[in-house]
Amino acid sequence: MIEKMTKYNFILLAREKEAFLSDLQELGVVDITRREKQLDARSSELFGKISSEKKLIGEIESGTDQTLARMQEKLTELRKDAEDVRVWGEWDRDAIEKTGIKLHFYCVAASKYDSAWENEYAIQIVEKDKNCWFVIAGDNESFPLKEIPAPGRSISEIEAEIKGIEAEIADYETALKARRAELPALRRELAVTEDEFARALASQGAESAAEDSLCIFEGFAPEENGAKLKAELDKMDIVWMDCGAAVEDNPPIKLKNNWFVRQFEVLTDMYGRPDYNEFDPTPYISVFFLLFFAMCMGDAGYGLLLIVIGILLKKVKGLADMSPLVTILGVGTFVVGIVMHTFFGVDISALEWVPAWMKGLMITGTIGGFEAQMVLSLVIGIIHLCLAMVVKTVYATRNKGFLGSLGIWGWTLLIVGGVVVGVLAMSSLLSETALKWTVIVLGVLSALGIFLFNDIHRNPLKNIGSGLWETYNTVTGLLGDVLSYLRLYALGLAGGMLGKAFNDIATMTLGDGGLGYIPFAIILIIGHALNLAMCCLGAFVHPLRLNFLEFFKNSGYDGKGRAYRPIKK
Repeated sequence: MIEKMTKYNFILLAREKEAFLSDLQELGVVDITRREKQLDARSSELFGKISSEKKLIGEIESGTDQTLARMQEKLTELRKDAEDVRVWGEWDRDAIEKTGIKLHFYCVAASKYDSAWENEYAIQIVEKDKNCWFVIAGDNESFPLKEIPAPGRSISEIEAEIKGIEAEIADYETALKARRAELPALRRELAVTEDEFARALASQGAESAAEDSLCIFEGFAPEENGAKLKAELDKMDIVWMDCGAAVEDNPPIKLKNNWFVRQFEVLTDMYGRPDYNEFDPTPYISVFFLLFFAMCMGDAGYGLLLIVIGILLKKVKGLADMSPLVTILGVGTFVVGIVMHTFFGVDISALEWVPAWMKGLMITGTIGGFEAQMVLSLVIGIIHLCLAMVVKTVYATRNKGFLGSLGIWGWTLLIVGGVVVGVLAMSSLLSETALKWTVIVLGVLSALGIFLFNDIHRNPLKNIGSGLWETYNTVTGLLGDVLSYLRLYALGLAGGMLGKAFNDIATMTLGDGGLGYIPFAIILIIGHALNLAMCCLGAFVHPLRLNFLEFFKNSGYDGKGRAYRPIKK
């Protein structure tokens, strides 16, 4: 849910500005409105300092920097030179030049070397395997091969330089590791710089008054922090005023959800936080993204692997925050995988040792000639879209009033009401007479909202035209939206079939046992690892699309709010 915000206006002496911002940082709950201004010199300087400090900390943590990278690059080049020169062995360029004999170096595939050349030229073969390296002393005029450059140094000279570079790298790496002791102090210094930068940005949000002797700030804080904040503000030498935040104020958005839903806020932020008068989509995403992800994975075995990966992520620096989400997705995948009766590509519904009660939970067979899992995907899609329309109607009524949202009510009655009536009719819960009159009433009310009252302040003829255009867009788009949910079935089916294919290929290597178990294990491990990676990619992207496109479009979600970022230490 979106937390209610209180708007504050602060008036203070200009000379007290920095002290006031420092006090707000201590409180850590006020989001100062930043003005759209170019960074001043001080802010730019602090931004550059933060970048440098982060870079230095990253280099010490990773044990590498640009100097070490250049040294390692030089070592790689030297090793390549050594491989190119090694075949020629040791030779003294100066001694050979004193003899006045000109040497010409060649390399050719061993199969193309012609021994008849030795009758015409002074050839010395240096080494021969797949290729033949040889030298011609003296005249090489009209020789059919292209000469290669002579080695600049002997192998001993290059190897000596390699040893020197390796020693330098070892010493430099030791020095970098020794600098790890500086990390706590460097992190503290970075935190201080970031605090200064936050104050500098907030300072730019001030408006000057009374010939620059006063400055005025605007800020927002959650209502739940109001009592404590106001008590602290009363202690400061400032004038302050507060009022409830309105949509026109463009207050920052702070989301308040339970532990489970909070794990999915990262997905909401990928699209954009809601406006102040919108709804928080995170609770809906948390349920449906989890369900969609699990259906796209569709394998209980992969769910167990995700649970293990999620637990291990707790110990990975930088990824620990993702551990709960990955674990939740793993649990969901395991449960849905059981329902979809797939475990590492094996159809567990066909196994005799699986308990009957568990088989009773599995979705098998067909419905109306179609795979039951495919029908389930479409049913879930219809529920998802209907929920989106209901949410859109509720918030449109809250923001525009009932009369201002009659058009939305018309579509919701037509589509959601039609789905509900259809379910009741198929369940034989409505008599023919009741069904007929329900359909008539729904049709009339929907038509009035869609075509006549979609905008009560507009000419009815314009409303009819607008209603016809919206009808065309809705009819053509809604079918595509529903069919989009077939991907839940298709991706789960594809992952299961690929897993089964790897199982079959691995089984073929067993033979009579013995050493066959080695390739069997290798194929299973590599095959399922690849399949898990591909399934995770598809299971992340496509459920995200169904929420961001189908659900958000039909719920009217805009997502252009700004995140709540209080100035704090």
